Amino acid sequence: MFIGVDGGGTKTAFILIDETGAIKARHIEGTCSYLAIGIENTRQVLEDGINALLHKSNLQTSDVKYAFFGLPSFGEDKKMEAVLAELPSSMFRKDIYSCGNDTICGWAGSLSCVDGINIVAGTGSISYGEYKGKKARVGGWGELFGDEGSAYKIACDGLNLFTKMSDGRIEKGPLYEILKARLSLKADLDLPGIILDDWGGNRSKIASLSKLMSDAANAGDNHVIGIFNHAGLELAQIIDATRRKLAFPSSMRVKYSYSGGVFKAGELILTPIKNALKLDYEIIKPRFSPMVGAALYAAKLSGHPFDEETLFIIEKQELNC
Repeated sequence: MFIGVDGGGTKTAFILIDETGAIKARHIEGTCSYLAIGIENTRQVLEDGINALLHKSNLQTSDVKYAFFGLPSFGEDKKMEAVLAELPSSMFRKDIYSCGNDTICGWAGSLSCVDGINIVAGTGSISYGEYKGKKARVGGWGELFGDEGSAYKIACDGLNLFTKMSDGRIEKGPLYEILKARLSLKADLDLPGIILDDWGGNRSKIASLSKLMSDAANAGDNHVIGIFNHAGLELAQIIDATRRKLAFPSSMRVKYSYSGGVFKAGELILTPIKNALKLDYEIIKPRFSPMVGAALYAAKLSGHPFDEETLFIIEKQELNC
């Protein structure tokens, strides 16, 4: 039995898969980000999720071979890393679990633990890759210093465009009316009050506006299309930097995949990435969700990785879910 935990800023996904590839149970809890809810609440979310998972499958912790916990912000603060790594010890022996950054879940799911790179573009942006046992991540610096190509940055750039359209600094495009309608703006200058006062500048709420930017681009707003082109270039640079860190041979076509809400925009974001990376890379459609990826990584760390036949069994269940 292998448990995977994919933590995020909005939700925490739990899954239990047995050695035959049968998905025995799934469960969803709220965020386990200690930056958002504090360390004790993070511990409680993890305990509640594991207990629910085991209850649904009628199993005990002693039945579990290995568990992997992908946690937001893990490895980004040395003082907190040891604290976070201890959280599952209230449930499991220390030799049957490990913790890492949640970006690992995206890589393991998208590429099914095969050497390559996964780029995450959700509220923030970050990459993770592995090559011949070497591991590397790039990005993930947060909205003040980085998160290029993320939903948050795309939304902020779109909001800036709206202000210029309102002022007459650039011509009005579809974004102008779309944003006014979706936010029910009676006057253009109501925008700061909604974003800064009503929303309190909430990063996740602002990032959710990236969907409106996608709608505007699909409606033909060339200024917003330019935002997505720039975001794609930024994400391509993150992927390329990860390649250099991992020291892939220059002659090798490196596999890369993707995860995160920004990619719901489809070719709007994928095309500029592919154009920037060109022939040195091979893009791979994500095979599994990050949640499943966490369980695949648990199996890998235990020394009992799933073979291709078992992965196919898991894949069929994912398609039918």
